[in-house]
This record gives sequence, structure tokens and C-alpha cells, in this order.
Amino acid sequence: MKNFLSAGIAGVAWRKKMLNGETIMESFSLNCAKSYLGKNVNLHMKDGAVIVNVHLIKIKKCTIGKRMLIEYVPYGYNKATQIPLRSIAWAELLNLSFFQTAG
Repeated sequence: MKNFLSAGIAGVAWRKKMLNGETIMESFSLNCAKSYLGKNVNLHMKDGAVIVNVHLIKIKKCTIGKRMLIEYVPYGYNKATQIPLRSIAWAELLNLSFFQTAG
């Protein structure tokens, strides 16, 4: 861990590969966010928290400054919520077929 400048950077750089060999993105950028629009994902934050099963709606520019905001709707709710793009470490795409029930 001493090769990383801070704990936040270490958490992002450490997640290069999962145990099953699947590669995960190293950082979450505007281009990455655009590729997840309209999809359900788990958002992994830089502080270690996870926002589970959200539908990404759109990317907005903040009215003050140059910050970008991600707008999402949690599963089962109708009200959209916003979060700064820079606070997201990476996103995990969800396969909704696992959540569907038969019958």
C-alpha cells in the first residue's frame, strides 16, 4: 500500500482484477459514466460505501463550478437523486435476470 499517494487512490488502483479474473475499471470518468446511462448498476464510492441497484438517468453539469453530477433512481423509488461524479470510484453492471422471479 505504500506505493499509493493516498488511501482513496489505493482503493481504486487495488481493484484491477476480481477473484474470478474479471477486469474492473481503475477509475470512473465521464466517458465511463456515459457508457452506464440507462443501466442498473452498483455504485462503489471512494469512501468505501456502495449504493446498491440504481438506474443511472443522466449526467448534469453543476450550476456552480465545473463539477459533474450523476442523476440516478434507486430501485423501487420514483424520485431521482444526484451525486458528484468525482466521489464514485467505480460502477458494477448488474444482470437483472438474476433478480427476476418465476411466476
